[in-house]
This record gives sequence, structure tokens and C-alpha cells, in this order.
Amino acid sequence: MGKRYKILDRIDPPKALKTLSVPEMEILAGEVREFILEKLSPIGGHLASSLGVVELTIALHATFNTPEDRIVWDVGHQSYGHKILTGRRDEFANIRQRGGISGFPKRSESEYDCFGTGHASTSISAGVGMAVGKDLAGRDNKVIAVIGDGSMTSGMAFEGLNHGGHLKGDLIVVLNDNEMSISPNVGALASYLSRVLSGNLYSKMRSDVQEILKSLPGGEPVAKFAKKIEEHAKGFISPGMLFEELGFTYFGPINGHNISHLLTAFKNVSKFKKPILVHVVTTKGKGYVPAEEKPSSYHGVGPFDLENGNAKKSGALAPSYTSIFGKTLVELASSDNRIVAITAAMTEGTGLKEFAELYPKRFFDVGIAEEHAVTFAAGLAVEGQKPVVAIYSTFLQRAYDQIIHDVALQKLDVVFALDRAGFVGSDGATHHGSFDLSYLRHIPGMTVIAPSDENELRHALATALSIDGPVALRYPRGAGVGALLEGYPTPFEVGRGRMLIEGGEGAVALINAGANLPNVLQAVEMAKEAGVKVSLFDARFVKPLDKEAILALAKCSSRMVTIEENALQGGFGSAVVELLADEGISIQVKRLGIPDLFISHGTQNELREEAGIDASGIAKALIGSDG
Repeated sequence: MGKRYKILDRIDPPKALKTLSVPEMEILAGEVREFILEKLSPIGGHLASSLGVVELTIALHATFNTPEDRIVWDVGHQSYGHKILTGRRDEFANIRQRGGISGFPKRSESEYDCFGTGHASTSISAGVGMAVGKDLAGRDNKVIAVIGDGSMTSGMAFEGLNHGGHLKGDLIVVLNDNEMSISPNVGALASYLSRVLSGNLYSKMRSDVQEILKSLPGGEPVAKFAKKIEEHAKGFISPGMLFEELGFTYFGPINGHNISHLLTAFKNVSKFKKPILVHVVTTKGKGYVPAEEKPSSYHGVGPFDLENGNAKKSGALAPSYTSIFGKTLVELASSDNRIVAITAAMTEGTGLKEFAELYPKRFFDVGIAEEHAVTFAAGLAVEGQKPVVAIYSTFLQRAYDQIIHDVALQKLDVVFALDRAGFVGSDGATHHGSFDLSYLRHIPGMTVIAPSDENELRHALATALSIDGPVALRYPRGAGVGALLEGYPTPFEVGRGRMLIEGGEGAVALINAGANLPNVLQAVEMAKEAGVKVSLFDARFVKPLDKEAILALAKCSSRMVTIEENALQGGFGSAVVELLADEGISIQVKRLGIPDLFISHGTQNELREEAGIDASGIAKALIGSDG
């Protein structure tokens, strides 16, 4: 039995929030934070973002009638309090664990999760669609999109604002500003002004004055002039003119930790039926000192000591692929001043912090704007630079058109460093890098490299930078295998793999693409113990394939198995089968990879087992009818 909470234990469903007084809601906010910290410290999760929006979450559910009223959480990192208050408290201890609830809003999980999220900047567009959809269906519910200031750096957010303001529909956007990057004028006066500006009296007075001015002789120009004066005055005391120009009535900034102010503002704006933007200022990591002091370090955390916030040690691990990539890029950049690094709001996540510190003029964080990142890189390449675009595999999907149209079609020298390729683990289906081989290898002129360990990654990066035209290299999340890092990074021969084990005539040919090599090697040993000979070939290149080596293997092997941590449709195994078909070679081929479904969350090893690409799954395919 877990700890008993005075208020939290009474809140199920969230409509019970409407019965609480403001002091009780303030107690509840403390209890929700305590609950999040207690449950996450043993397992980790997205901590700082969710701690920062507790009062906002309570005020939203207390004001609006969820789930009939729709709350769309952008990205979903900040949705933990929402999950706790909407019937998932008992399951929260297993969040992001295999079989447990998702770390992001998920429609199949709860009626309160009205839209599934995981990637940034989608909430406003979804909210605009839902607002129109409910009008078309004749429903009168409210739609509220909650978006962070970081997500506002994405063009998609402004596309949604532009369309929503044009439609003039019934939509509320809540801008959660936790960096104070938009509004330095936060304080008691600003909060007071916002509550006045959102009140019915002010709105009615503003409307009445406009009507009176218009009714006077020559009143239309006078009314327009008065409107301009109002806009300039409002812009002087608040940062909302940009949103007003996009068609949203702006209210804010509001102290996002003052429940009374939030309730007043939401109650007032809920009466309008037009596009509204409520600007709320919060502190990321609120209520937990380590997270408040270093919010970026507590955005996504592993298990940690609740008393001091220190990460719990999990034994000595090899350096991560991410850190090896970052250090190698720094090493190569020291002797080539054309190398430029670009990321999309993931400086630390992509291992580029040291590069940014050493070469600040050659480093660019473009914000959550993957499309811009790719075309920006194309522009740099036109001017003779060697841009390296470091973006997680799952997020590069957002820039697919730019990869084809702006880079590949023009044969520009851009390197795509795809971190988190394959299974990422507890972030689940929205974050797995399941598709990059499939969406990159068919692009004309694209070279695709899949290094199998951290030493191979170093030389793969040198190779990528030496190739004319676009190149992608993919590597997984987490620690490397402890491979010895051999010398200065030097290029491979393009389109050539390496034979790791010679099985001889009649052996099963196993062709590996990528960093699942430890499981592959273990599977080969298991097959050997079962009396099955295996030839193991590490492809290195998904495109161009090492045709000579693969065809030679096909001619002397009994059958063939391909292994990749990518969707089977259109992936590496498909490339091998296409090659064999084109050459008229008939051999039984078993392709191993990610099946045609969205695999949920769990540890990387658990998910590989589920997909049949762990050691035992690979061994089973190798032994087949021979065992």
C-alpha cells in the first residue's frame, strides 16, 4: 500500500476538482508533485516538464468539463499530472515500462487522452481540426491545445495558428512559457492586467466603445484609429501582438503557479467562441530544487536518488554511441574548418555540447524545426561547407521532402547523423527509429551507412564526410559494446562490408546491418552449438550494397538470413532480396527486423525479443530446418 494523500486520493474522476477550494487545490498540487517524484525516482521518466505544469493541469481540469472538453497536450512530456488526475494513478508506477502506461498521451489508453502525441508542435493543428470537427458535428464542447514555448519554434505551430486565426473558430491555445524567452514582463502587475483583460467587463467595454465610435459621423476611421491605439498600448504592456496579428485574442502573461489567477482567466476565456491564446509562465522542475536548478538535466532522467537528485549508478558502461559521435566530430572538425554541426533543439541529446563550446560559430541549434535544419544545411553546402545534421531518426521523418528536394536532387554534401536508430526503449512507438533505412535508401544518390559498433561509427563518420553527395549514418541509443577505438578516424572503402566469420561451403549466410552485433554474435555461437555452420558478414553499407560479397555468399551458402533493426518493409533485407532477384540468383532468404506494426515501450532488449531480433530469435532463424 502506497502513501495516503489527503486530497489526491479523492480526485477520481477529475470532475471532483470542481468541488475543491483554492487552498485545497494548492495542497493537491504539492501532493501531485510528491507523487510524481516518489514514483519516478526508481524508474526515471520525463520529470521537469511535468513538475512545471501541475497547477496548470489542475486549473484546466477544474475549469473545463473533460473528457467532453478536449485537452491536447503538445509532445506530451508534461502530461504526467494529467494522467495521475484522470484515473491512472494506480498504474503510474509502471509508466514507460513494458506492459505499463505510455509516457505520452495515447488515445487507446484513456478517453481523457483525446489526441496521441510524442513529436512536438502538433497540438495547435490538431486542435484546429478538432474545433472544426466538433462544429461540423453540432457539438458545443471546448478544445484546448497546451503547447510549450520550445514547441513554438516549429513552423508547424505557426501554420496551425495562422489557419486557426483565419477560421476564427472556438479554440483556446495555452502557451506554457517555462524559459521566460517570450515575456520578461512577468509579475504581479502583468498578471493583474491579464486577468482584467480577460474579464467580461473589459471585453464588453471594448466592444461597446467600438460600436459607439462607429455610429458617430465619420466614425469608422475614428474606430480604426482607436483600435490602433489600443493595440499599441496592449503591445506595450504585453508580448501578445504577434498572436493578435495571427487572429488570436491574447491574454497574459499569467503566473502559471497561481491557481486562483489561472482559474479566473480560464473561466473568463471559456465564455468566448473565438481563437484565444492564454500565455502562462511556469518554472520547469517546479517544487524539486535539483530540477529547478538544472531543468535540462531533469527533462528525461533515469532512476535517481530522491534526496539529492543524483542519478543512481547502474555499473560501469561503455561510452554511449551519442558521446562517441560527438567526440569524433570534434576530432575531425579540428582539422577541417568546413565542418559545421546543426541540430534541432537537441544539443545535449545529440552529443554536440562540446562541439558547440569549442566551435560556437560553426554550431547551429535551429530549434524544433527539422525541415529548416535540412534546407539550412543545403544552403551551407552550396557555399562549400560540410554540414552535419544531427537529428534523431524519428524526428528526421519530419524533413523527408527537404532531404529529397533540397539536398539529394541537388547532390549536395550534407551528412545526416541519425541518433536513436532502431528501438529507443521506454519512449515507445512515437520515438523508435524504425523507418530510416526504408525512407532513405531509395533516394537517388543517397549513401546509407549502418556501423555495427562505436569504433565503426568513428570511421563511418569520417567516411560520410569524405563522400560527395548526401550521406546518412545511423546508430542506436545507449552504451556501445566497449569496442577498442582504433586510431584517428579514417574512411572505409565506400560500398564494402567486412567478413567476420567464414563458415565455408554450404553454411548459412548471416548478413548484419547495424549495431545489433552483440546479439548476432551470440546467435552464431548458439547455432554453432546446434551444429549449424554460419558465415557472418557485416554489411556496413545499406546503400550502396557490397554486391560482390553478397552475391559470392549467395552462391556458396545453403540459405541466407538478413538482420536489421528497421522496418522489414523496404529495409536492408529488402535491398538484399532485390539484388538477388535482379541477378537471377535463387536462394532461400529469411529477413529479420521490425515487423509491420507499431511496437510499444519497454527496454531495448525486451523489444528486440518481441521483434524476434534478440540472440535467441536470430539463432532460431539460423538453425531453421538445419537444427
